[in-house]
Amino acid sequence: MKKTPLLFLLFLLLQTGTAWAQSSNWSPVKGKITSPWATNVNPAAPLPEYPRPQLVRENWQNLNGLWDYALAPKADQENMPPAFRGRILVPYAIESALSGVGKTVGKDSVLWYRKSISIPAKLRRQRTLLHFGAVDWQCAVYVNGQSAGTHEGGYDPFSFDITPYLKSGSQQEIAVRVWDPSDEGPQPRGKQVKKPESIWYTPVTGIWQTVWLEAVPQTYIQATRQTPDTDKSTITVAADVQHMQAGDRLRISAWDGKRKVAEQEAGANSPVVLQLDKPKLWSPESPFLYDLQVAVVRNGKVLDEAKSYFAMRKISMAPDANGIQRMLLNNAFLFQYGPLDQGWWPDGLYTAPTEQALVFDIDKTKEMGFNMIRKHVKVEPARWYYHCDKTGMLVWQDMPSGDLGARWGNHPGITGQGRDMERSAASEQIYRKEWGAIMEALHNFPSIVVWVPFNEAWGQFKTREITNWTMEQDPSRLVNSASGGNFHPVGQIIDLHNYPDPVMPRPDLFGKQQVIVLGEFGGLGLPVEGHTWQQKDNWGYQSFKNAEELFERYKAFTEKLEELIRGGLSAAVYTQTTDVEIETNGLMTYDRKVIKVPVEKLKEVNEKLYNPSLVNLKATSQR
Repeated sequence: MKKTPLLFLLFLLLQTGTAWAQSSNWSPVKGKITSPWATNVNPAAPLPEYPRPQLVRENWQNLNGLWDYALAPKADQENMPPAFRGRILVPYAIESALSGVGKTVGKDSVLWYRKSISIPAKLRRQRTLLHFGAVDWQCAVYVNGQSAGTHEGGYDPFSFDITPYLKSGSQQEIAVRVWDPSDEGPQPRGKQVKKPESIWYTPVTGIWQTVWLEAVPQTYIQATRQTPDTDKSTITVAADVQHMQAGDRLRISAWDGKRKVAEQEAGANSPVVLQLDKPKLWSPESPFLYDLQVAVVRNGKVLDEAKSYFAMRKISMAPDANGIQRMLLNNAFLFQYGPLDQGWWPDGLYTAPTEQALVFDIDKTKEMGFNMIRKHVKVEPARWYYHCDKTGMLVWQDMPSGDLGARWGNHPGITGQGRDMERSAASEQIYRKEWGAIMEALHNFPSIVVWVPFNEAWGQFKTREITNWTMEQDPSRLVNSASGGNFHPVGQIIDLHNYPDPVMPRPDLFGKQQVIVLGEFGGLGLPVEGHTWQQKDNWGYQSFKNAEELFERYKAFTEKLEELIRGGLSAAVYTQTTDVEIETNGLMTYDRKVIKVPVEKLKEVNEKLYNPSLVNLKATSQR
């Protein structure tokens, strides 16, 4: 018995030594500015938080950390390299400073990852799932030299059941091969380009969200779909249950803190409808979240159970007293106003250095007096949306653009200028598959109130068909068919882009059928010395010499917005949250070390835009 503490101490020393040895092989790539959180990155356990807040189980293992990597010719992609080049810190893309590599891959090469892991017995006693938050773009996964599966899509999570490929004992090997042509392929890639300039940024290749293992029983809950109906005071929950048997039941319960407020059972393939008594509604002012417990029951025994959450909120449209369509939250008009949020980091590119960094942007946006974020041609990790849910931040979610080629007509009411492009069958299939997967993966986050399939005609095709398909996929949200793009009388929103001044389409021409929004404006630039991506040739839509001049211009914008709201405007998006690479239009610098205008001054002028007296709704709209 006396030897046990000594053995335990020896084990801890060995583990600490291993972690230290791994850490000593990594350092961020030098040469660019970094955020304050870069120094907090722990290479032995980067981004250690549970990655999926909407379906939580306790038995899991984070695989982030140092992996072996190698680059190889695409022509020889089927063969794993005989030797690996060095170490890469997952989940930071290889081009990023935090990866420790800082190399560009390109369309003619593939990126290989390899990691030897130890899977404890508690994970191997059940089915073992290998999860990837996101890998850009095409990847193949191998476990102990055997193919476990493939995936295409840079923005949606995916998983493989690797139980059949595990060896006896704890030691296992995982390898991942990735190919990403960036802007030389038709796939969604957002603002990534081979040669960054202006509003286009550095490519992102490979794993850029958390990799993790999870243990599940033979019959388990793979996913849930939660849809609130505030008018009926119900939440409908459907579950995808794997390997269920006849007679299995789905048990769903909703909780307000420790108090159970509703519970129902149904067949495992049937949705469950929970009736709530006087539900608490979610809003930016009161972001209340109910807890949710989902269980699969067989003969009275719980086989699998997972925790989640939901919110009761409604997004809709209805005419005001002048017959102009307005965007409503919980049957009341709320002007939605927020920044265009690119979601890029100088050190991690697509990936925030730490959880604290991820939350920082959301919190500062809220403190500035905004109530909405437009997530621009990028998808964030699930935890970002979770924090928006908790904070009370409305989100407009863009589809990441790709396969550019449409002709842009950026003014509504004219013809002969803009036109949709013709995509190849393969390109169209890629778009539909990934957009569908993104919407499905993000469905349960109540903060998301608007889907945006296209932006500024970037890859815009079959607008009517894609918009109607998007609306069918999720009738619980509004669809902004083409933010600033080629305009069609489809979807619930008409969205104009205009720089720098705020304007809107004429309500008497366009406001009877669609909600009027200003999807982008502003772009007031201010490079801050010592906090720019490069020393010179930085860029903004309209540049200023100091913060005082910039704020006075911004304040004038908000005064103009008040007039537009009275006339029919329901929402506006200011460009943008932060500087990104050479683009210096941010309210904050790219490294987040300087907020260009005091938060209190921004909040004071922004909050005037939420004055309810600016808009009168018809009585029938306020039920």
